[in-house]
Amino acid sequence: MTQSPYPGPIVNSPPHPALKQLRWSAATAAFQIEGARNTDGRGRSIWDDYVDSPGTIKDASTAEPGPDSYHRYLEDVSLCAELGLDRYRFGISWTRVLPDGVGAANPKGLDYYSRLVDALLETGVTPFPTLYHWDLPASIEKEGGWLARDTAERFRDYAEIVAIHLGDRVKHWYTINEPAMTTLQGYGIGDLAPGRNELFGALPTAHHQLLAHALTAPMLRAAGASQIGLTNNHTHVRPASVDPADAIAAAAYDLVHNRLFAEPLLLGHYPDLAEYGLPEMPAHDGDLALIQGSIDFYGLNFYNPTTVAAAHEGSPLPFEIVPTPGAPVTGFGPDWPIVPASLSALLTEMHAVYGDALPPVIVSENGASFPEPNSLGPGEEIFDQDRIDYLNGHILAVADAIAAGVAVEEYTVWSLLDNFEWSDGFTQRFGLTHVNMTSGERRPKASFEWYRALIESSRA
Repeated sequence: MTQSPYPGPIVNSPPHPALKQLRWSAATAAFQIEGARNTDGRGRSIWDDYVDSPGTIKDASTAEPGPDSYHRYLEDVSLCAELGLDRYRFGISWTRVLPDGVGAANPKGLDYYSRLVDALLETGVTPFPTLYHWDLPASIEKEGGWLARDTAERFRDYAEIVAIHLGDRVKHWYTINEPAMTTLQGYGIGDLAPGRNELFGALPTAHHQLLAHALTAPMLRAAGASQIGLTNNHTHVRPASVDPADAIAAAAYDLVHNRLFAEPLLLGHYPDLAEYGLPEMPAHDGDLALIQGSIDFYGLNFYNPTTVAAAHEGSPLPFEIVPTPGAPVTGFGPDWPIVPASLSALLTEMHAVYGDALPPVIVSENGASFPEPNSLGPGEEIFDQDRIDYLNGHILAVADAIAAGVAVEEYTVWSLLDNFEWSDGFTQRFGLTHVNMTSGERRPKASFEWYRALIESSRA
C-alpha cells in the first residue's frame, strides 16, 4: 500500500499538552462502506429503498461497489494499524444480522463482524462498533419505523443477538448514531431515508430512539460491556443578527437540534416544547428515568456551526438556516461553514450548562469533505491541505476545551475512508484514505500521514 508523504510540517509539533490525554480514533458506517448489498443473506434497509428510488441520490449511485469493505475489511484493519489508532468506530448493519429486522439471525452476517473484531484485536486496535447507523430494516419502517414505540423493543432484540455473538470480545459500544438527523432529516424534511416529510410530526422519533438506547444499555452491561453511549450530532447555534426575532428563531433551532436530545440523557426531562407550540413527547411512565444517566460517555459529532434567522412569513418552520458570514466552507458549500472555535465554544457551554451531569465526552465524528477525483494515476497522491487545516483547527479546539476544564477523552476523525455520502452519493469525500469507488483501491492521502504523525507525536 502506497503511503502519501505529507510535504509540510506537522502543525502540532510539539503537540498541545492537552492532546496527550486523548485516545485517537477514526470512523466509518456499515451502509457507507460495506457494499455487498445483496450478498450472503443481507436484507433490505430503508437506505436500500431510498437509493433505489429515482432522483434521491445526487449522482444516482447506490453504494455499490464503493469501498466494498465486506470483502476488503482486512485492508481497512491494516489502515487502522498503520495510523496507530487506539480505536476503530465501525457500523454493524441491522439487516446483515437480521435480514427481516426480527426473527432468526443470519450466521454469515454475524461471522463477518466476528472476523472484523478479531482482526482488529490482533493488530491492537480496540473495536468500537455502532449498532445503528441509520440503516433501519425496511420491514420495520413499513410498520411505522421510528414513529412506532415498538421499534425500540425491536432494536433491543437485535442488539442482544449481536451482544451474544460479540460481547466476549467487544466491551465498548455506540448504540444509536445521530438521532437528531434521523428525526430532522429522515422523518422531518425527507432528505435522508426514509424520506418522510412529517415536519414537527417527526418529533416522536427522537423519543423512540433514545428509548431504544436506554432499553439496550442494561443488556449490554449484563453482557460484559464496560463503556456504552450514543452519538448526538450537535451544532453551535448562532442568531443571524441582534434582532430579537433571530434570537428567538435560534433558540427554537437549538431546542430541536441540540437540547431535545441532550436533556433527556443528562437531566431526565425534555425541554419545554409547549413554549414553541410543539406537542409533548410520547414518554410513558418510567421512560425518562431509564434514559437519564444511561450513558457512560457523551458521544458528540460536530462538523460546523449553524447560523439561524427568523423564518419568512408563511414558512412551515419558525427558523431559517443562513450562511455564516465570513466563514470558509467545505465541499458542501455554505451549509457547512468552517469555524473550529465553535467546537470549543459548544463544549465549554455544555460543560457550563450541564455541570456534573455531563459525563466524559468522546468526539465521535469530526471531519470535512473537499472535491477530489475518483481515479488516480500510477503514483498519484492527494495532498489535501484543506482537510489537514480543518482537522488541525478542530483538534486544537478540543485541546482548548480540555484546558478550560471539559473532560474530553477521545477524538474521532470522520472518516477512515472515502465512502457513500448518503443523499450526496459518491460526490463528497471525507476520507483520510482515497477510495476508487469503481475498483475499491485504497490510497492514503496526505491527511492520513498527518494524522498518523500527530498520533505518534502525542504519545512521545
